Amino acid sequence: MSHPVALRGLIQVAIVVEDIDKALDHWCELFAIERPQVRAMGLPNDDETYRGQPAHYGMRLAVIEVPGQQVVIELTEPDHHPSTFREFLDKHGEGVHHLGFAVEGRDAVVRDLAQHGHALRVEAFYPGGSWTVVDLEDVLGVNLNIKPA
Repeated sequence: MSHPVALRGLIQVAIVVEDIDKALDHWCELFAIERPQVRAMGLPNDDETYRGQPAHYGMRLAVIEVPGQQVVIELTEPDHHPSTFREFLDKHGEGVHHLGFAVEGRDAVVRDLAQHGHALRVEAFYPGGSWTVVDLEDVLGVNLNIKPA
C-alpha cells in the first residue's frame, strides 16, 4: 500500500457485546476499575452512512480509558437495526469488531484500502472529526476504524 496504516496510531479496541451491563461487570472486575458511564446513542445521523446508505440505528456505548496510554477499550451494545455492529454480532457473536487507528492522511489511507478491495462499512462525520470503518474481516478477522490524526 502506498499509504499504510501506522501501527503507532492504535487508539482503540472496540468490542461488540450483547449486554453491556454484564460485560462491564466482568471488565471492571478484571481491571479493578470504577464502572465507566454507559451512553445511549441514537440515530439517524445525517452525517453517517452504513454500507453506503443513511444510517438508522442506536447503541449503548462505554469507554474504558487505559491510564497512561493513548488507547481505549470501547464496548458497544447495538440495537436491532442494521449497523456494522449488529452485522458483526449476528455473524460472529461477541468479539472485537474493530481496531481504531489515528492516521495522517486519512482520506488517502481509506482510498488505498478501497483500491485493495476493502469496502467501507461506515463513514461518519461529527463536529471536529470523523470515523470510517473499513471491512477487513475476511483478511484480518477484524475491521479497522480509520480516524484522522
